[in-house]
Amino acid sequence: MASTLLLVLVFVLDLIAFGLAVAAEQRRATAMINRDAEYNYCVYESDVATGLGVGSFFFLLASQLLIMFASRCLCCGRALRPGKPRSWAIVLFITCWVTFFIAEVCLLAASVRNAYHTKYRTYLAQHPPSCEVLRKGVFGAGAAFIVFTGIVSELFYVSYSKADEGSIPPRMDGGIRMNAFR
Repeated sequence: MASTLLLVLVFVLDLIAFGLAVAAEQRRATAMINRDAEYNYCVYESDVATGLGVGSFFFLLASQLLIMFASRCLCCGRALRPGKPRSWAIVLFITCWVTFFIAEVCLLAASVRNAYHTKYRTYLAQHPPSCEVLRKGVFGAGAAFIVFTGIVSELFYVSYSKADEGSIPPRMDGGIRMNAFR
C-alpha cells in the first residue's frame, strides 16, 4: 500500500516548487536603457527571479529524490509482481524522469539566463545597447512540467506500491523431474 504521508509530502514539495516557479515568472528581470552625458547603458530591475527559480529547482529535486528513494529507484530491491501495476510503474517511471529532466532544465536555464546582464555601454551616437532579458514563459514552462512531474511521480509511486505488494509466487514447473536413476 502506498504511503499517504509520502504522497502528501511529495505533493507539498511539488506545490512549493510550482509556486516558486510561477513567482519567478512574474518577477523576471526587466531592463531599461539609461542615458547619461555621453553613454547609453542598461539598467536592470529586480533579480529576485533567479533565486526563486533556483529554489523551485531544489524543491522539485527533493521531491523526485524522495519518490525515488521510497521506490528504490525501481531497479534496486526485490522484483515486482508481474501484471498491469508493474507495467504501469515502468512506463510512469520513464515518463517521470523525462518530465523531471525537462522541468529542471527549464528552471536552471531560466535562472541562469535571468541572472545574465549585459555590462557594456555605447556612445550616444551609436546604436543603443541590447538589454537582453529572459523571454517570457521559460519559468512558466518549468512550472507546467513541475505539475506534470508531480502527477506522474505520484502515479508511479502508487503503481509501484501495488506491484510491490505481496510476494512473487514460487515457480512450479509442470515438467518432468530429473532424478538419479536407481
